Amino acid sequence: MNKEFKVGVLGATGTVGQRFILHLHNHPFFKLVALGASSRSAGQPYIKATRWKQSKPIPESVKDVIIKECTTENFKDCDIVFSGLDHDVAGPIESGLREAQVAVFSNAKNYRRDPLVPLVVPLINTDHYKIIPAQQEPLGLKKGYIVANANCSTTALVVPLAALEKSFGPLELVQATTLQAISGSGYPGLPSLDILDNVVPYIGSEEDKMEWETYKILGGINPDMKSFEYHQASPLKVSASCNRVPVIDGHMVCASVKFASPNKPTPEQVMEAFKNYKCDAQSVGAPSAPAQVITVHEEEDRPQPRLDRDHQNGAGVNVGRVREDSIFDIKFVVLANNVQIGAATSSVMNAEVAALQGYV
Repeated sequence: MNKEFKVGVLGATGTVGQRFILHLHNHPFFKLVALGASSRSAGQPYIKATRWKQSKPIPESVKDVIIKECTTENFKDCDIVFSGLDHDVAGPIESGLREAQVAVFSNAKNYRRDPLVPLVVPLINTDHYKIIPAQQEPLGLKKGYIVANANCSTTALVVPLAALEKSFGPLELVQATTLQAISGSGYPGLPSLDILDNVVPYIGSEEDKMEWETYKILGGINPDMKSFEYHQASPLKVSASCNRVPVIDGHMVCASVKFASPNKPTPEQVMEAFKNYKCDAQSVGAPSAPAQVITVHEEEDRPQPRLDRDHQNGAGVNVGRVREDSIFDIKFVVLANNVQIGAATSSVMNAEVAALQGYV
């Protein structure tokens, strides 16, 4: 890449925004030029406006950057804007920037269900960018668009599912039980008396997200390039149960899958398929792409959040305990770093692929 793109971050003082800053402050072709937050923070230097919650220090290059209010006028000169805004304010701000011909890569949920907005996990389905012209056409746009990244728990699940379907054909049934880290609920998260020495077997709307997002992500684009297929050509059904556990970072999913084909792969074949899985982010040379999309652990007690969540800077996923299932066909455990590939890293990698493929 011999071009530099001007980028901004919305919600820069929040925990997702902070992770965007850590990814972007020394990026090889994204130049961080604008930081946005609420009107309460606008006009202050970043170091005074934020309560920094990351283990790495605030980059020197952003400490004295003056926070701007999240308006179209303040960010219209950016080529790309990354949104870490809460969903209750994200919608109109992101759509306004799209109409100002800015490429918006959003971590919020507002446009995930939009029939013309790609819902992209960069390790799987960046080919869904082909629908961007259909998103732009009715709005009269040439450059502006919105790309959403998936829910953090969905991201963990769909990467191994995509690898399985690529190697062995459509899946028929997926049952997933999550053990989700408290950082997934944002800062300040759950009160300590609710989560310490406890498991909370409910996360609002999370199960629904995992189920329908999987259909959109694993489905293709219809031949008209104006609509998504939502996996309608296969018999796939997904059932999810979501739990909050006292782990800081790292979502774990215990998954069981049944294949549509009567020819079932062995656990050894499944592990080989996981190891060999490649993605577009790797092939185009996205700087944030992991060297290995799926790291397979053969130890009987891995992956584990504390030991494996930061492998490859949290940009890939970790899979272990691949074995036969007496009711389904295969079961396994997958771990993803929910604050990296499940959040900011996904959006940055999505934008890298878009830039490298000429969508920006």
